[in-house]
Amino acid sequence: MATERNTYPIEIAGIYRELTLIEVQPGLRIAVLNILGDTELVQACAKALAQKIKNTEYDVLVTAEAKSIPLAHALAVETGQPYIVLRKVYRPYMGDTIHAETVSITTGKPQSLYLDEKDHNLITGKKVILLDDVISTGSTLEGMKQIVQKANGTITAEAAILTEGDQARWEHIVSLGHLPLFTTDYD
Repeated sequence: MATERNTYPIEIAGIYRELTLIEVQPGLRIAVLNILGDTELVQACAKALAQKIKNTEYDVLVTAEAKSIPLAHALAVETGQPYIVLRKVYRPYMGDTIHAETVSITTGKPQSLYLDEKDHNLITGKKVILLDDVISTGSTLEGMKQIVQKANGTITAEAAILTEGDQARWEHIVSLGHLPLFTTDYD
């Protein structure tokens, strides 16, 4: 039987969802946006983000291997631009990769990001939009930035479905909304 959890109601791109609150460290809970399998929400978010970035020059979308992959795919279809997924595990077929370290709020552990050798030319000398589902601590975003810089790309925008935490810190992010952090019980 599933544990009953508190939720946080939110409307994103005209779609209503109840996000489950999960404790990620003692006394700190986050509202988890899990877009995997939620095609209605992914499509709505891709259309809304496409409108928000329509005047931004870019050649490629870059995301990290995680829940943001379906968003990157849908946004690429919506805009007609390619996307790259930075992988979390190195595989020999990836060849000469570019690598960066990050720590995710949801795992709390160091993670690696790798740019596959086949994708270097899609970033080198190109304009890039970094894309994530939720930007909370900014560590994944920082890892993506490091890789784009190492690959000699130029970041023209950073986008996400939602930002989380200190809203003033994320004013430059193109997003569809913002989530608070929960330090006390939410009813």
